[in-house]
Amino acid sequence: MKIAAYNYREFDEGKYFEKFAKEYDVEIVKIPVPQTVENAHLAQGCEGVTIITQPTTAEIINAWKEMGIKHISTRTIGYDHIDLEAARAAGMQVSNVTYSTGSVADYTVMLMLMCLRKMKSIIKRAEGMDYSLPGNIGMEIGNLTVGVVGTGRIGTHVLKNLTGFGCKLLCYDPFRNETASSIATYVSLEELFAQSDIITFHTPATPESFHMVNAETLKTMKDGVIIINTARGSIIDTQAFLDAVESGKVGAAGLDVIENELGIFYGDYKYRTVGNREMSILKDYPQVLMLPHMAFYTENAISDMVENSIKHIVNHEGNVLPNR
Repeated sequence: MKIAAYNYREFDEGKYFEKFAKEYDVEIVKIPVPQTVENAHLAQGCEGVTIITQPTTAEIINAWKEMGIKHISTRTIGYDHIDLEAARAAGMQVSNVTYSTGSVADYTVMLMLMCLRKMKSIIKRAEGMDYSLPGNIGMEIGNLTVGVVGTGRIGTHVLKNLTGFGCKLLCYDPFRNETASSIATYVSLEELFAQSDIITFHTPATPESFHMVNAETLKTMKDGVIIINTARGSIIDTQAFLDAVESGKVGAAGLDVIENELGIFYGDYKYRTVGNREMSILKDYPQVLMLPHMAFYTENAISDMVENSIKHIVNHEGNVLPNR
């Protein structure tokens, strides 16, 4: 069996593609660029394609269908970059992957602590040989209430990570699980927003989660609330968020994702305009850590992503349900 790997990265994925190609007895067609209508023909003769977070339109899907591609597997948890209706109409299986939950969960707690201890300011000052104290006093997480929105695999791992800090833990999810309920108190989303000093999001991109943080819900949160988002940029209404940061309603934020990031993150823009005004503004706020969608990026996670993507194509496993 042949599998076309778009956005193939030799520097980090290469050794895992080599390992799991042997294990699952497949040939990998290495395509180091994103999928487009113009390069769809590079997957000719393959059973399936493995991709990452680049737009996968109906035109691309139909081009693959004509070549006999039967399976699209994204090496990511999120799958909102794929036109699912077009895939269904073409009779194609679509799968996403799971990977080490510790990657995102550990990163999430790191962002909380960095926000609480004003680490962005401390690092910037230290780079300029400024070791002064004023303005850099922090807070201790053990005195605070942390609200976790979404108690799937990653959200529950975050809760486990937080148990050692002594903070009060609240959580919200339409679907409760026993592990989370043994660690934290389930409350309504409204209660979580009102009571939490820190709010962290671990939900998929769905119509229900779209702009969950907006002008109205921000008003219900505590003054100076800390917002952490390592899930999906669409959860936060960016314009309303900018207003809340500037007014002080949001005291600090750790954002690994942002609206309209698709096609921007993982590129080198040091001599170019990014093309996302809100991203450029957020980057410069002293109380906002804006990072380039790196929470997942560990050796364990990359290995899991490559293996699961190959395995799903080989075993004809399609799974486009939210897999958190």
